[in-house]
Amino acid sequence: MASYRDLRAWQHAKRLSVEIGKAVQHFPEEERLALAEQLRRAAYSVALNIAEGASRRGSKEFRRFLDTARGSLSEVQTALEIADEMGYLPEGEYERLDAIATETAKTTWGLLRKITDSMKRSSIS
Repeated sequence: MASYRDLRAWQHAKRLSVEIGKAVQHFPEEERLALAEQLRRAAYSVALNIAEGASRRGSKEFRRFLDTARGSLSEVQTALEIADEMGYLPEGEYERLDAIATETAKTTWGLLRKITDSMKRSSIS
């Protein structure tokens, strides 16, 4: 298999992590150790789990890490909604970050389906 760096899901996830990291720097001081830190950790987790899963042996393990990445992505999207409703994000920032998260979700789901289909085909053979 190619490097995790070649995976579009990882590329989108890494971009999401960087953009989230920048965005939370502008959160109020009282939220930097709470919502901001949780959002940052969840965003980092998406890219890190895709990378780790791609580096493991076997599709079953990779699939497990992709499932974890998808869970972290849902956490990111929920935390973004909360941050937006609390007024912590500048005008238009929620929409921009949510679009990156949505694209990350689509590519991660596509990769998960591809791995699952591959596992099914190999078990039939």
